[in-house]
Amino acid sequence: MVNIRDLDPSASPLDYYGSELRRLREEAKLKQEDLGAIVFCTGSLIGQIETARKVPTRDFSERMDAALGTGGLFSRLVGLVLRSQLPTWFQAYAEMEAKAAYISTFQAQLVYGLLQTPEYARAVLGVRTEEGLDAKVAARIERQRILDRENPPLTWVVMSEAVLHQEVGGREVMRSQLAHLLALQRREWAKVQILPFEAGAHGGQLGSFTVLRVDDDPDLVYTEDFIQGHMTANPQTLREGYLRYDHLQAAALSVDDSAALIARVMEERYGHHPEPDERAVA
Repeated sequence: MVNIRDLDPSASPLDYYGSELRRLREEAKLKQEDLGAIVFCTGSLIGQIETARKVPTRDFSERMDAALGTGGLFSRLVGLVLRSQLPTWFQAYAEMEAKAAYISTFQAQLVYGLLQTPEYARAVLGVRTEEGLDAKVAARIERQRILDRENPPLTWVVMSEAVLHQEVGGREVMRSQLAHLLALQRREWAKVQILPFEAGAHGGQLGSFTVLRVDDDPDLVYTEDFIQGHMTANPQTLREGYLRYDHLQAAALSVDDSAALIARVMEERYGHHPEPDERAVA
């Protein structure tokens, strides 16, 4: 029998989600195994989520809504749950990112989080520890939902060419990630420019940064160090951020030329190349 423990629904969004799932399941007179069979998962998984030991996914939440006839309760709650899994210091930025009308970012080492594939995100987030990795990846992918809304923010990304060559997660992961960037380029609201190695010294050498333009709030500049993030609306900092970003855009390849470079690196560096034992022996 699954160990049942009392939850304080006010302790966290995850605890509230778990307590509501248990309450509605019991109201439906279903055992955990019964509900699991309906939604094609194990009763153990139901129990782990009910006791806040595992973070639900959006897919799981949608299946719970359908099975229990909740009117979309869990689909609404899961966004809060996943956001709560972001680092505490990052949550304020994620909230402002979700409100932004225009996102301008320079990325020196990695693909911007909103443009990462799940596999690429898993490799990035799991580099130091795999503890809670599923929840971290789910939270990052949840952030990307702002790009699928009716009026998504205009997202303009300048990336160092080094990002294309830094193999994160292996060749297949990188190939899929670069293909994803090319697919995003076809959307009106998402543009990627590559800052080529030939550009030499540039305004982003001190590190990655993002400028958010929010309709009803001051513009913001966001930077990170290896411990936490820093967000400010200081006018002088904003001025410097916009100036550096303008210079980076000017030095970067055009959107079309950037797409061509991404495609070339994808094929030449991450395309299928036979391993030594696959090659024909003369």
